[in-house]
Amino acid sequence: MMDSNIISFQTCGFFFLLIFLDPVYGDMSYSFPEEMKRGSVIGNMAKDLGLERSALSNRRARIGSDGTDERYCDINLNNGELIVADRIDREGLCGEKASCILKYELVLENPLELHRISLHIQDKNDNSPQFKEEFINIEIHESADKGARFVLEDAHDADVGQNSVQQYSLKNNDNFILSVDGNTIELVLEKELDRENQQEINLLLTALDGGSPQRSGTVVIHVTVLDANDNAPVFSQAVYKASLPENSPVDTVVVTVSATDADEGVNGDVTYEFGHVTEDFKKIFSIDRKVGEIRVIGPVDYETTKSFEIRVKAKDGLGLSSYAKVIIDITDVNDNAPVISLTSLTNPIPENVSPGAEVGIINVQDRDSENNRQVRCSIQQNVPFKLVPSIKNYYSLVTTGQLDRELVSDYNITITATDEGSPPLSSSKTVQLSVADINDNPPVFEEQSYSAYVTENNKPGSTLCSVTARDPDWRQNGTVIYSLLPGEVNGAPLSSYLSVNGDTGVIHAVRTFDYEQFRSFKVHLMARDNGSPPLSSNVTVSVFISDVNDNSPQILYPAPEGNSFMTELVPKAAHGGSLVSKVIAVDADSGQNAWLSYHIVKSTDPGLFTIGLHSGEIRTQRDISESDSMKQNLVVSVKDNGQPSLSATCSMYLLISDNLAEVPELKDISYDEKNSKLTSYLIIALVSVSTFFLTFIIIILGVRFCRRRKPRLLFDGAVAIPSAYLPPNYTDVDGTGTLRSAYNYDAYLTTGSRTSDFKFVSSDNDNTLPADQTLRKSPSDFAEVFGDCDSSPEVGIVVT
Repeated sequence: MMDSNIISFQTCGFFFLLIFLDPVYGDMSYSFPEEMKRGSVIGNMAKDLGLERSALSNRRARIGSDGTDERYCDINLNNGELIVADRIDREGLCGEKASCILKYELVLENPLELHRISLHIQDKNDNSPQFKEEFINIEIHESADKGARFVLEDAHDADVGQNSVQQYSLKNNDNFILSVDGNTIELVLEKELDRENQQEINLLLTALDGGSPQRSGTVVIHVTVLDANDNAPVFSQAVYKASLPENSPVDTVVVTVSATDADEGVNGDVTYEFGHVTEDFKKIFSIDRKVGEIRVIGPVDYETTKSFEIRVKAKDGLGLSSYAKVIIDITDVNDNAPVISLTSLTNPIPENVSPGAEVGIINVQDRDSENNRQVRCSIQQNVPFKLVPSIKNYYSLVTTGQLDRELVSDYNITITATDEGSPPLSSSKTVQLSVADINDNPPVFEEQSYSAYVTENNKPGSTLCSVTARDPDWRQNGTVIYSLLPGEVNGAPLSSYLSVNGDTGVIHAVRTFDYEQFRSFKVHLMARDNGSPPLSSNVTVSVFISDVNDNSPQILYPAPEGNSFMTELVPKAAHGGSLVSKVIAVDADSGQNAWLSYHIVKSTDPGLFTIGLHSGEIRTQRDISESDSMKQNLVVSVKDNGQPSLSATCSMYLLISDNLAEVPELKDISYDEKNSKLTSYLIIALVSVSTFFLTFIIIILGVRFCRRRKPRLLFDGAVAIPSAYLPPNYTDVDGTGTLRSAYNYDAYLTTGSRTSDFKFVSSDNDNTLPADQTLRKSPSDFAEVFGDCDSSPEVGIVVT
């Protein structure tokens, strides 16, 4: 080699030639020399395609190979320039081919576009001509005639075209000249040899290429002058052709070459050897020196080299030789499975993506040829995705239905590619896709409504109940926050009664509840997620307040206030069981806390009167006798049924007499001198009113008796139910409260202090009870209790 004559490509200012061909069907072609530095600019693809520079980055442009593993160029997304990415050696890529073309693809997304790129690698004179050996030994018989020709092995230059071997020169000598005809180089004997004069001759043969700068290679031809050997070996064929399947086993015979030599003895013994071949070729094939069989000794790969062209040399025993060409074509075998590449993938996918949306791009390559590289792609049927063929060997992965992250949050999509070889080969690739959450689910309460029970007089801050709402969304979209909706309870804001923990949904009481103020109320609770926009749902919580026995019975009659006392007049003729009076009491509590029981705790005569346990009616236990004290004082206790029980007491004053005039002792009962005159007026008025009512009652009894009705209308006592004694928050409901509606007292007559204890109350409601639900007695019963109507003017009350 003549390294001193090599001038670098950069120093000489040799610039590559950019040729932009007509972009028919999206093709682009560039031409540039080999061995350019990494990063050197080949061309501007953005300009050639008429695109903005930013479009390449926005559309995720990339260079894809067309069936090759190596990528020698890349694209600069910032300026659209096609640059050299790796060392490009034309001789290593294309060998001795005159044209060296690398094919790539420019892939653009959104929308998907594919442009084919052809890179024409121009040869650079970077290789010097080389001979196979440093010395060529030729033995020439001295009997060789003038003009005898001796074939020489040509020099090999890895470059092509003008940069390959263009001429040969032979150093001046006395006996030989050089003859070059195409690829045939012959040493021509110009002057006969004389072994006795010169036994050995050394000649210097130089091979020159046509590059600039020019390179050369030399070999020394050592000529040994022998006795005559005038016949060189002759091959049976000038060109041998063979076809060899790739992956053929070692020791497979590819072809056998044969040459004959007309000479005899040593001069006729022929041996075979390869001409100038590469080291890679020597690792694949070998030749039997004696037989001429070319055998396989290494792996044969169609995808690496599709054919071999070599020269085989036949040499006789004394150095005469001849050459033949051997062409070996490698046939393809389906030995490459398809290769699946994921070139683009949108991950994760929003769950509200529309059906038919493109989520990925798949590229499939098969290095085999013809039918062996035809590929079919498919995916499993149980996923909402499909493959849609796109451009060439590209497929789009698109959705086929609506996605729901709450049902399936991740997909493992297995893509299978199968070629059409025999037998077919296939490969698979699994693509993992995640579904991104969208706030499409509102919180849902575990129950349609909730009930909370709290005992009155609770402590502020006590827990009433807990509500729970579930949101199947993810992270903040599934984070639930609880709050009370605005409202009022008894005219006060709801927030003054309840509060809710926004994180846990636990409802707390803000204040103490009073069952006697209100017994239940409803609140509306909202559960809201933290999505954008947030979703919410409401639920109704009914709060029920249970009663506590915190109210003592309240006695309505007799009136407990003041120093005054109520006096009931009891006829002397009253029989056992006669109704004398009634203690009326109420309890603001409810249920068993309001169930009242009445007890006489103290009396003047313990055996004379009894009181109904639950009715409060005071009756005589026996007939009144003359020995009984005229003044009877009863202390009555009213208890509720709560735990613990609460009670109240009152005093009842009873006067046994048929006429107030017969009771001189009245002047001693809380007598006050200044009120004596008023008391006299009251007694007179009392007698007058009693007479009036007695007449009225007799008329009523007569009318009803004539109608053959038998209600018990007359009782032996007098009871007053002053409405002014009812507590303001007490409401009597039929059969449910503490006042029983079985009796409605239309009138009463009492005596009290000597001041103003005389009262008169008319009937509240004549229709309180139907007539058939009143207490009844037969006419004989009335005769026993009251005697004749004319002889009983002291009866003081009508009950219906």
